[in-house]
Amino acid sequence: MSRRTLLKATSATAGAIATAAALAELETPANAAAAPFVKGVDVSWAPQMEARGFSWKNASGQKQDLLTILKGYGITAVRLRTFVNPSSSPTDGHCGINEVAAFAKRVKAAGMSIMLDYMFGDTWNSVGVQNPPAAWRGMSYSRMLTAMSTYVNQSMTVMKNNDVLPTWVQIGNETNSGICRPVGSVSNPAQMTGLFNAAYTQVKAVSPSSTVCIHLAQPQKYDSMTTFFSRYAAGGGKWDMSVFSSYGSASLAPGIVANMKKISAAYGKPFMQTEFGGRVDRASSTQAALVAYIKALKANGGQGIFYWEPECMSPFTGYGNGAWDSSTQRPTVIMNGFTQA
Repeated sequence: MSRRTLLKATSATAGAIATAAALAELETPANAAAAPFVKGVDVSWAPQMEARGFSWKNASGQKQDLLTILKGYGITAVRLRTFVNPSSSPTDGHCGINEVAAFAKRVKAAGMSIMLDYMFGDTWNSVGVQNPPAAWRGMSYSRMLTAMSTYVNQSMTVMKNNDVLPTWVQIGNETNSGICRPVGSVSNPAQMTGLFNAAYTQVKAVSPSSTVCIHLAQPQKYDSMTTFFSRYAAGGGKWDMSVFSSYGSASLAPGIVANMKKISAAYGKPFMQTEFGGRVDRASSTQAALVAYIKALKANGGQGIFYWEPECMSPFTGYGNGAWDSSTQRPTVIMNGFTQA
């Protein structure tokens, strides 16, 4: 699975900010400033890794429950993705809502908060791919609205029935180009907004206190940010928080986080970074980047950061941006970044 291109930051124009602000709801939630900084991880692969015999050691070389090790680094929240009708592929499937709820119970028992990441597909959706679930393909907009509403309500109800309602809910993953394309493409903003709002409404119907997030990738591409948010806000789009993916180096962190702040401030929303990662074979530079992002986020009012799949190891996956050493099963120095900023 190919993920993430590191790109240089671009600056915003004053005109884009002014236009965005004019279209925005400018009132920031009252509790935003008081929220403690969240240090989180997405470890959605963990249940399937465990099912295939993988385990984790702490920095001292002792085998321990993964969540216990993560708590030792100050991790307070876990993001879990969910697919609609996933395959049995250990790396590109699973993550159905019942599996997610089962793992979320462990997360809650460990004293951590939960973020639910709706992919709105049967497998990966990301900045370059927004495919609807197979069962929704070919649907008219009106039928897809019903399917979206039903799915979100039912899946949130599963979380509620398991007593694991999420603190945050991402309605879509890296949705720069829209959602469930082509029906919900950003080039068709009315339908895109309708689908997002249907998801928002059903999340709130089941869990009024959950913070509903819109998630975009590559905030260094400021034009992409303004294209999405200006169209979404103009159409009456609903969201509580703006969240972003960024995998840039330490030197790029201040500029990238500044863009996160600008786009979020334009619409009066709090923000956080819900995906970060770096090469595990360059652990020291990734550690430095993690520290740089945390410092920049704190300096700019960002509410938290999540590391994407730090627990991954080969041969389960060839993904190279984890934070564990596959040969020793111990965390690398990357994880120390959480305690250094």
